[in-house]
Amino acid sequence: MRFDGKKVLVTGGASGIGKATVMEFAACGATVICADVNPVKGAELEKEAAATNFAVEFIQVDLADPASTRRCAEDVLKRHSGIDILVNAAGWNDIQPFIDNPPDYMERVIAVNLSGPLHLTQALLPPMIAAGKGKIVNVSSDAGRVGAGGETTYAAAKGGIIAFTKSLAREVARHSINVNCVCPGPTDTPMLRSRPEKLKEALMRAIPFRRFGKPEEIADAIVFLASPRSDYITGQVLSVSGGLTFAG
Repeated sequence: MRFDGKKVLVTGGASGIGKATVMEFAACGATVICADVNPVKGAELEKEAAATNFAVEFIQVDLADPASTRRCAEDVLKRHSGIDILVNAAGWNDIQPFIDNPPDYMERVIAVNLSGPLHLTQALLPPMIAAGKGKIVNVSSDAGRVGAGGETTYAAAKGGIIAFTKSLAREVARHSINVNCVCPGPTDTPMLRSRPEKLKEALMRAIPFRRFGKPEEIADAIVFLASPRSDYITGQVLSVSGGLTFAG
């Protein structure tokens, strides 16, 4: 698949699934804007991309801060009048019983995983509507589809992303804008590597393929849903989890 001439914005693009997505779009010819909270990793990604002649730009954003999120959208639209593809890939959480979640933790999880994508998407929609085309791919989680112990607030936020995807898809279909959602299962990212070994072993045993997903495998699904091959697909939720969640 080629994305020559396309402008793509990927949140959480400096590491994990987001980085794999940035690099895959760039390898397919797109100009990619990586929006991430970490400027050090963002600079490293720009340098890595430049070494392979990929067109990747970095812009800093804190999705937990609505003002930062709106400012990011404004800066992107100043640079590029509009974008063709938006990938809301950023995510953040910790593993702990819901009863132990401090209020500020709950607020940040909801902001990063749900409120931030809503603010960013709303701010970037007008040029897509004016153009009468666009692709939006939201990254939720299988935790948002079927629940996950120790991740209740995160699951609630990611479940909200699924509902947001379906509702927005209905609203913007008349403008020929596709909105779909990818739900990764346990994936070999820095966040997963930081989890306790016992938890990772239990997750591995529960996956029929007996391995964690690769960030590139999630990126493949995202890129497909952003490509012309998915032009007649909207409002859908695709689980990429090695068979961990067959139902839900």
